[in-house]
Amino acid sequence: MKLREIMKWKKSTTTPGKEPKPLWKKILSFLLKALIALIILIVVFLGVVYIVNKVSSKSELGKIQSYGQLVPVDGKKMNVLIQGEGEETIVLLPGFGTSAPALDFKLLIDELSPFYKVVAVEPFGYGLSDATDKERNTANIVSEVHEALQSLNIDRYILMGHSIAGIYGIDYVNKYENEVSAFVGIDSSVPTQGGMDVEFPLGAFKLLKNSGLGRLMVKMSADPYDGLAFDDATKKQMRMLTLKNSYSPTTLNEMKNIYPNFVAARSLSFPNNLPLMFFIQENNTGVKGWIPLHEEQIKDSVFGKVMTLEGDHYLHHTKYKEIAENFRMYMEEAKKTSR
Repeated sequence: MKLREIMKWKKSTTTPGKEPKPLWKKILSFLLKALIALIILIVVFLGVVYIVNKVSSKSELGKIQSYGQLVPVDGKKMNVLIQGEGEETIVLLPGFGTSAPALDFKLLIDELSPFYKVVAVEPFGYGLSDATDKERNTANIVSEVHEALQSLNIDRYILMGHSIAGIYGIDYVNKYENEVSAFVGIDSSVPTQGGMDVEFPLGAFKLLKNSGLGRLMVKMSADPYDGLAFDDATKKQMRMLTLKNSYSPTTLNEMKNIYPNFVAARSLSFPNNLPLMFFIQENNTGVKGWIPLHEEQIKDSVFGKVMTLEGDHYLHHTKYKEIAENFRMYMEEAKKTSR
């Protein structure tokens, strides 16, 4: 083919007046299309997560089994589980965010109930109890728990609590000193412990709850009950109640009040004549001076004791036998001391 013919052919295949796109425009066009495709994928993904969460939540509500009994408190219903028929009563209070307290304490309840009447209270927003719009400050929480016990005609008991129950408990025993015969903390919080002045991202937690991403995170996380002695049915119920109660408005309101509740408790101390025992983590690296903080709390008690156990924050999941056995021995010694 001659040069003249080649030039003629080239002109015939080129659109008149239109120059080829520069390379940077081609790259920009590709990136724009890729971005649009990615946005569409994200929207579809979030839509699927949202729908799955709504459908699953509705389905699980029908699978959650009742336990305990509902008692009237402040115009609502609070769930309380009672097990055992012993002469002495133990009232159990949960740590913050424990979604199904009566089930969470099951292993410990089974160890204590042959000797005591054990009453596991699920405050509003926990377990099978109603939600509430009432502010989750210590005064309201303590008053509601007390009202539940009054409804059941329980007026003399040992108060045993996990984690933040140490904050609510110190207020409780001062308000109802004539009803509480002893306080027992299970890795319980101390008003003066550090690191509690945290501003929680409540809006982000609310978004996780409403969008269904919170459910996805729970599903993708390691099973917190793996290897523990709970039966499979109980584990299944606790998982469903975790998905139901986590990041609920009642829980988020209590989260908002955590630091103010700690500050309010700093002016309080346990009554000197109240038997006081703490089961705490042996190696808590998250809170500075964890053991000395508890030793400070018992220093003026007529019969105070701190026992360290190897385990994580939920000591009653793994050390329930040790807690029950040592608690019983402690109470026997406390009775001898008071005679």
